Amino acid sequence: MQELLNSEWLSHEFLGNTVADYILSAAILLFGLLFNTLLSRMLSGLIYKLGSRLWPESELPEFRRLLVQPLEVLVFLVFLYLAFQVLNYPVQPEDLKAGDPFLKTFLLRTYQVFVIVALTWVLLRFADFVGLVFQHRNERSASKLNEQLVPFFKDFTKVLIVIFSFLIMLGSVFGVNVTGLVAGLGVGGLAVAFAAKESIENLLASFTIFLDKPFMAGDLVQVGEMIGTVEKVGFRSTRIRTLEKSFVTVPNKLMIDKPLDNLTLRTFRRAKFDIRLTYNTTSQQLRAITREIQEYVDQHPRTNQDTRVRFLTLTPDSKDVMVLYFVDTMDWFDFIDIKEEINYKIVEIVEKHGADFALPTQKLYLHRPEGKPEPVQEKSYIGGADLE
Repeated sequence: MQELLNSEWLSHEFLGNTVADYILSAAILLFGLLFNTLLSRMLSGLIYKLGSRLWPESELPEFRRLLVQPLEVLVFLVFLYLAFQVLNYPVQPEDLKAGDPFLKTFLLRTYQVFVIVALTWVLLRFADFVGLVFQHRNERSASKLNEQLVPFFKDFTKVLIVIFSFLIMLGSVFGVNVTGLVAGLGVGGLAVAFAAKESIENLLASFTIFLDKPFMAGDLVQVGEMIGTVEKVGFRSTRIRTLEKSFVTVPNKLMIDKPLDNLTLRTFRRAKFDIRLTYNTTSQQLRAITREIQEYVDQHPRTNQDTRVRFLTLTPDSKDVMVLYFVDTMDWFDFIDIKEEINYKIVEIVEKHGADFALPTQKLYLHRPEGKPEPVQEKSYIGGADLE
């Protein structure tokens, strides 16, 4: 074995490096590939313990799930650097000169880009984990504001991480004067601001929503003709799940510019409709029907005392009784169940007093030669269909 190590072929040079150097470089790479996952898990555990005061021990599996993969890439890049250091490569950034070969410059800068991207990936996953910790804490509290703020600021932090990483990449890898670049952006800032006018307005509107708090995530709102539940408030838009279960994205500017009705903040749900009775209904029947409906709705356990049942309108086809009441619930499905129950009772009351519901009717007359009209036929129509 000693003779093998001392053999001349190990000292043979190839492309400026000995065979022993190549073997050592390959051994470092092999070690990095074999123990990459193990080292990444150990590193994630160490990072987790450094901040153990900020999050519970039970979050360690989730922390590792998020960070192990980007840490594996970062650890591999470290071993790749060590392997090339054995080969006296890559050169240090300060050693690069204008006359250096393109390949040497390209490989070094490519490596630096990958390192910055890997570090950015780690920071983004770390931001996801911090957001997850605050989300779990929010689930144990009664505040809905944090439920809305946590996703917003998590996304905001991730955007800042990407921007700063990009600027660092421009400055350290490509030698761009970042300070001059930022100052130069001020010259074209007006043009950029004009081009991104809608996006800036929506971003400012998102801050208005968080400060003014017209609604929270989970609230049922009506914006214009659309009704739905707010699922998320982002930088530019608000995501709403409509009653038809479709997913609508509304720009934040419209959420504050248009009249917005927060239906969740209502104390009651209102039901209002008319009962159309035929003209054959007598005044005694009308009084009895309105009085009994009023008493029933007033005594219902899920309504308040603001019920109004009144004989309100005379139309060409019917005598209309207005029914107005409020249901003590915010849940839509609960509301329609109670409304159905009351409607069944109203039908029973009308039938009990011998009255009939009115249909649109029309009388047709034929003129005799003498010119005297005589009623010939009376028809009722429902949706355009004749009822004989």
